[in-house]
Amino acid sequence: MKPSLLLALCALAVSLFSAAAQTSGLAPLLAREIIGPNLALAEVQAYAEDRVPLMPALKSAAEWEKEAARLRREVLDNVIFRGEARQWRDAKTKVEWLDTIPGGPGYSIRKLRYEALPGLWIPALLYLPEKISGKVPVHLAVNGHDGNGKAAPYKQIRCANLAKRGVISLNAEWLNMGQLRGAGFAHYAMNQLDLCGSSGIAPFYLAMSRGLDILLALPEADPQRVAVSGVSGGGWQTIFISSLDTRVTLANPVAGYSSFRTRARNLGDLGDSEQTPSDLATVADYTHLTAMLAPRAALLTFNAKDNCCFATGHALQPLLDAAQPVFKLFKSDNKIRWHNNHVPGTHNFEQDNREALYRMVGDNFFPADAKFDAKEILAEAEVKKADELNVPLPADNLDFNKLALGLVKSLPRVVSAPPSPASHQRWQQSQRGLLGGIVHAKHYTVTAELGGTESTNGIAATHWRLRMGDAWTVPAVELVKGTPRGTVLLVDDAGRKSLAADVDKMLADGQRVVALDPFYFGESHIAQKDFLFALLVASVGDRPLGLQASQLSATARWLATERKLGPIKLVSVGPRASVFATVAAALEEKAIASLDLRQPLGSLKEIITQNIGVDRQPELFCFGLLEQFDVPQLRALVAPRSIATDAPAQAR
Repeated sequence: MKPSLLLALCALAVSLFSAAAQTSGLAPLLAREIIGPNLALAEVQAYAEDRVPLMPALKSAAEWEKEAARLRREVLDNVIFRGEARQWRDAKTKVEWLDTIPGGPGYSIRKLRYEALPGLWIPALLYLPEKISGKVPVHLAVNGHDGNGKAAPYKQIRCANLAKRGVISLNAEWLNMGQLRGAGFAHYAMNQLDLCGSSGIAPFYLAMSRGLDILLALPEADPQRVAVSGVSGGGWQTIFISSLDTRVTLANPVAGYSSFRTRARNLGDLGDSEQTPSDLATVADYTHLTAMLAPRAALLTFNAKDNCCFATGHALQPLLDAAQPVFKLFKSDNKIRWHNNHVPGTHNFEQDNREALYRMVGDNFFPADAKFDAKEILAEAEVKKADELNVPLPADNLDFNKLALGLVKSLPRVVSAPPSPASHQRWQQSQRGLLGGIVHAKHYTVTAELGGTESTNGIAATHWRLRMGDAWTVPAVELVKGTPRGTVLLVDDAGRKSLAADVDKMLADGQRVVALDPFYFGESHIAQKDFLFALLVASVGDRPLGLQASQLSATARWLATERKLGPIKLVSVGPRASVFATVAAALEEKAIASLDLRQPLGSLKEIITQNIGVDRQPELFCFGLLEQFDVPQLRALVAPRSIATDAPAQAR
């Protein structure tokens, strides 16, 4: 038979089978609304919000200094510098100084490149005042999600104006902006490093801290006068480095962040991967980071009509509520200021916001200079084209994806299974404990609420709302035809409503079928900002993959133990479902009797080799999973129970 004819016949068979399932009335039974379109969003909002730490009650500056030191240490050690990132932090890196070009009246621009970590070069520009006498202030200029990068006019003007006032500025390129634009630097690719067990946030932090190293190594640099400023993602960079690196003595984050609690309710504020790193919110909220600026100078700038995020009305006050009492403890109330921009009032670092920065610089770095004028010096004519500011970079410059490709070569760090049955069983138990810790598995108790019953064409359907602990409501449809001989728990990447053909066949085979939509899938899909909430769940200390696997395990226990419907066969359809189903089967060795993987993922390494971002399948970027387990290692924990699988599907 010709291949084309065979394919046509297969397609026809699938079409007829699907049509039969439709006519049997299964599709409407599976698609019936159980929890509605808004509950998944409401539950994830409450879940994340409730887990964000609050500021402690404080009685003295000394007490806060001790607490701030602890927070810095824990964020640096347990969030930023995990895995290979510890070696990046301690590595010797290079700085290469290049040519100097004219700037404008009163300053010049020197080009340079520096390594944030070995092999990852950052292009940068040093704005040097023409007249330098003694020690002078230095300033790190960071920017946000602007494709122009370091060539953005508002950034050039800011650096030029500060140089004209005697401040040395380092205008550093941000990852995936300007000259560093590229798929390998996409911010959602940083989580590939997380998957490998090394902090994806580390390159962001090191790019800034190495920039400060360069500035403070200048013979003219005054270490008592060190500023950082930036807008949007640059505002986030400013609060992140300034709170954690006390070398910074003046911070001006502009429209760049808000509390995690604020973000849970103001969805436009939900930050990208770098703003929401795994486990940050188990240690500190952005309220803590703001308070950690005390007693150093801080200017919090927000925009009244911000058309992006972090508008003044909702973002500013929770930060002030946290930080002002701390500044007061240090008797440095005058060191924290805020500026509410009305012209233009949108997402910007234009003249009004820049002049607020100049005033802050004047008051704190030049308090005795009566001639210091915060009015902006016109510099539009000095703005350079991007190609004039380009800095040569190595062709093989590393990025997130290349770093991950390097790490994955030696992963997973396999612990071989011993041959003897007793030792093998102990090995499995040890590995299950390791896996449970990595995915942050839960042992949920199910409280089942009946959502309704109906029947059609001899098929009885029961709709369930399965309450998992006190946090999640998971929708499920139980389908029975005749007298079942077994029970199948069924999940699909596309949700239960797409399973009519599979269910039809299982019912014909005499199976009771329970089709479930766990966290993030099907009816449990988060209606808005879905993957950003998945990132937030990881930041507050859980893992979407662990939630999904735990919900499956809990459902299997409910069916097998409480309802006495075992043995339970777990069936997954699709590459993503195959991973959380395998994790569930690996961890729940009693209730799940066998595993059937349809269109499964072949390897977690595909995520990296295909340069997939966390926005596309967030649960698969579980921190440290690939460091210890790939698909074969996960399946080894299911044995000796039966595993059926067909040809792997590629990661999507």
